[in-house]
Amino acid sequence: MTLNDLKNDWISEFSQPMMIAGPCSAESEAQMLETARRIKETNAQVPIFRAGIWKPRTKPNGFEGVGVIGLNWLKKVKQEYGFKTATEVANAHHVAAAFEADVDILWIGARSTVNPFTVQEIAEALKGTKKTVLVKNPVNPDLALWIGALERLLGQNIENLGVIHRGFSTYQKTKYRNNPNWQIALDFKSQFPNIPMLVDPSHICGNRTGLADITQEALNVGYQGAIIETHSNPDEAWSDASQQITPEVLAELISNLKVRNSGLAGFDNEMGRHRTLISDIDFQMIELLSQRMKISEQIGKLKKENDIAIFQPERWKVITEYAVQKAKETGMSQDFIEKVFKAIHEESIEKQNNIMINRI
Repeated sequence: MTLNDLKNDWISEFSQPMMIAGPCSAESEAQMLETARRIKETNAQVPIFRAGIWKPRTKPNGFEGVGVIGLNWLKKVKQEYGFKTATEVANAHHVAAAFEADVDILWIGARSTVNPFTVQEIAEALKGTKKTVLVKNPVNPDLALWIGALERLLGQNIENLGVIHRGFSTYQKTKYRNNPNWQIALDFKSQFPNIPMLVDPSHICGNRTGLADITQEALNVGYQGAIIETHSNPDEAWSDASQQITPEVLAELISNLKVRNSGLAGFDNEMGRHRTLISDIDFQMIELLSQRMKISEQIGKLKKENDIAIFQPERWKVITEYAVQKAKETGMSQDFIEKVFKAIHEESIEKQNNIMINRI
């Protein structure tokens, strides 16, 4: 059996879009039950309650989760409010404890997906389970690692599979905590259209501002749902406070989502896919141009300190020749590329001139 042979009937149990919500971390029984109660009272279509029991942190001495005791709180949420439950597992001990607490959905986190040894250990601990297992994309943009993690699970006869797109880490500071890199996620979706894909806007955004937009963008290109961090008092959360929202805000977000079910759904999905990829590329171009201009400013300061003229004809000649060469190699219009580079060069000259006359 291959990944493309999977039926993944498990998702048909849930209305679309399938929503998973709950706190980043389980902190106390009271926090868990209040969050669950308020989600329930909003009447939002949220069938699955999530909570982090074990939290992998970048640096030591940070809050790494309450541990097994939190599973008891998760179980109580199920008993009192009827939610199915979900949590992350990162090793065989986590799997055994989650099984004992009858957690319904387990996911493998981005830090685990990147390590084949870890995934293999988890897969063997999960062997043959009928529970749903979701796999987050690896922290680095590597499609093969993502696929490989699913293949390891399938190799242990685990067939109720799905994936979570949570974005990819970058050393550059951008408006996203984790860049979406939609191309990678959509390439996965193209190869395995039968595997349900959810979006994790909380980890992509890293803040509350863009959650609705990212969720809607994902639904526009055919994602089946989302996992959104929701807390009874987000500002006081013990982890990732800035990206969590209240149950009431969650309900409003869900109510404003649009799922296309028209006869033109195929056209809409394909058009949405292309537009999403263009937006992703446009964002990357703007980020790169911003970085380029910052370097130009540094060069301008060096020129000022050393009394060097701003415009360097020989350097401009090298740039234009390189641009023309790349235009030929990529089959693009030379005229268009020259115009783009001329505009960039003019902006660089303007910034350096402002430095020369002490405007910057």
